[in-house]
Amino acid sequence: MTAVTAVTDHTDQADRPGDDDGRDDARVREEDDRVPGRDSAHPRDGDDGHARVRADGDAAASPEEGASGDGGAAGARPGSGAATDPPHTTDAAGVTDTADSPGGEGAADAGRGTDGGNGGPEAAQAPEAPEESEGGAWDDGLIARRVAVGAEGHVRPVPETAADDRPPVVTPLAYDGPLRSRLDALRELVGLSRARLDNRTLAEAGRILEEAAARRRLSGQHTVVAIAGATGSGKSQLFNALAGVAISETGVRRPTTSAPIACSWSDGAATLIDRLGIPGRLRRRPLQSPEAEAQLRGLVLVDLPDHDSAAVQHRAQVDRVLALVDAVIWVVDPEKYADAVLHERYLRPMAGHAEVTFVVLNQVDRLPGEAAHQVLDDLRRLLDEDGIALGEYGEPGATVLAVSALSGDGIGELREALGHFVAERGAAARRISADVDAAAARLWPVYANQRQAGLTEEARDEFADRLAEAVGASAAGEAAEREWRRHANRACGTPWLRLWRWCQDRCDPPTGRMSVRSQADEEATARQRVEQAVRTVADEAAAGLPGAWAQAVREAAVRGAQGLSEALDELAVRAGTPAGRPPRPGWWPAAVLAQASMTILQVVGGLWLLGQIVGVLSPNLGVPVLLMVIGIVGGPAVEWACRMAVRGPARRYGLEAERRLREAASGCGRARVLDPVAAELLRYREVREQYVRVMGVGAGTG
Repeated sequence: MTAVTAVTDHTDQADRPGDDDGRDDARVREEDDRVPGRDSAHPRDGDDGHARVRADGDAAASPEEGASGDGGAAGARPGSGAATDPPHTTDAAGVTDTADSPGGEGAADAGRGTDGGNGGPEAAQAPEAPEESEGGAWDDGLIARRVAVGAEGHVRPVPETAADDRPPVVTPLAYDGPLRSRLDALRELVGLSRARLDNRTLAEAGRILEEAAARRRLSGQHTVVAIAGATGSGKSQLFNALAGVAISETGVRRPTTSAPIACSWSDGAATLIDRLGIPGRLRRRPLQSPEAEAQLRGLVLVDLPDHDSAAVQHRAQVDRVLALVDAVIWVVDPEKYADAVLHERYLRPMAGHAEVTFVVLNQVDRLPGEAAHQVLDDLRRLLDEDGIALGEYGEPGATVLAVSALSGDGIGELREALGHFVAERGAAARRISADVDAAAARLWPVYANQRQAGLTEEARDEFADRLAEAVGASAAGEAAEREWRRHANRACGTPWLRLWRWCQDRCDPPTGRMSVRSQADEEATARQRVEQAVRTVADEAAAGLPGAWAQAVREAAVRGAQGLSEALDELAVRAGTPAGRPPRPGWWPAAVLAQASMTILQVVGGLWLLGQIVGVLSPNLGVPVLLMVIGIVGGPAVEWACRMAVRGPARRYGLEAERRLREAASGCGRARVLDPVAAELLRYREVREQYVRVMGVGAGTG
């Protein structure tokens, strides 16, 4: 007969107290205490707990001998030489081989002993202990026992050897230089953008950074692959076929798989499975096979619930685990391989993860003739329409295979593809890189600009001109020029003309010569001009920027415009009004002296004529008249010459006053509006540079 052996094992985790296996062990120990001599032939099981099934072709014979020597004493007392239980042998991996029950063919042969029934106990021939697999036994924390057979045929126990309880050394995952640079750039990008973008926009990028950091701290020698599929696609059956043992429940009841189940082909994956949130009772080992261990060493396979399950919590578990695994095997069947839910919700959004994607067409045994190839070709066409690159002709991309988990067709090819995939130890890094690509694609509308961003010199000059116009820089310059000329006329003009102008100013009414606009109207107009200048420069700076950054630029300009009109008014008072009298040119004293001389000549000539008329002086009209004519003609001539001479200095003085006020207004506008806008543009350029690094491009524009 063939003995079936079941050994349980929780990956890197022993059973918890209170489990059913623990209660079974307690009952076995009680039976051992009641049956003398049983410990040597029936060692207790380890405190492990994974269900691994193995068939042994050679059954162990049960040593039995009756009191009369005919081997038929089934009711012998304990200790009389007849064994009450069939012997068990346990190999180093904890696999127990159970002999056939007494009364079978092996038991009958053993009971007929060679001594003709002299009543002496004969030991049955025990089967050889199975050899350990390559790389040693499973490091599951089991206490292995062996039963060896002596030269005389007697069974003698081998001393117990405890397995090494130290946890296996786990090598953390290491990212290459380009991926580390992209992750650093993404972290800097998120940090610079938090004050400008909402948390919902940056949530996915933040999650990717957290998952990348968490995955980097875990084992780099293991690859976590999830098996996902729709209801009835046979993914659990495929999971069992790869494991070589019935681990995941299959059946017609839907949904069959209600929680993720993990199967690890090597030790050290406990922390990876903990990250997936899979409890110890749902962790399994595959069928112990040296060939399978060597081929799939480092693989952690996870069977997921149906992604289209009627239970909402099942779909939530699928979405959660798919975001954490290194690769995915999508299992489809000939009936639902074109399901819109699969393609629109999963395959199309994850098109950038083609290098860590397997698409397996299961149940091809149901397709007759060439129908399997036709369905497979149509599946490839749909994947291409989804934007998924296919790994054909040596190109990187998704692996598409056709298998039958029921008949075993294509399972070997899938095992080989998984073996090469896991042996590369690069799936985790490729998954993180694909996640970064997906995050960058989603953030493209947030950071991509349509044209060169920034303020041109023309825009800056136009803003300064608008502020100068609002503050009245031109009018202030003209007023300063008139003031300089007026001062020159007062100094160089004739006294008679100045007296006439003074009298005219006092006698003429002011109505009709003053502006009818009030000061309030002028202030309102100036404020409107300032606001218009700010809006214009903000629109110019935000042109071509993404929406969030354009809004940030406009908000910075609006904040700076608050109180700008009042500040410009104060500047106009300080810079527009010159302190004291205008400066005098070097020729001004000579002109004043000449004008005084002309006045003196007029006075002297007039007094001389008056003296002659009164009779004080002798009559002589020629000299006094000549003096008066020279004074009367020379005074206006000097004044006219001074007017011509002051045009240049007065113009320069007015321009200087206008320049001072224009520079003051421009400086105020630059400090309050242009500098904050430039700071926002600089921040955007920095963010843009980091985004270009996240995209993996060496240099960028914008």
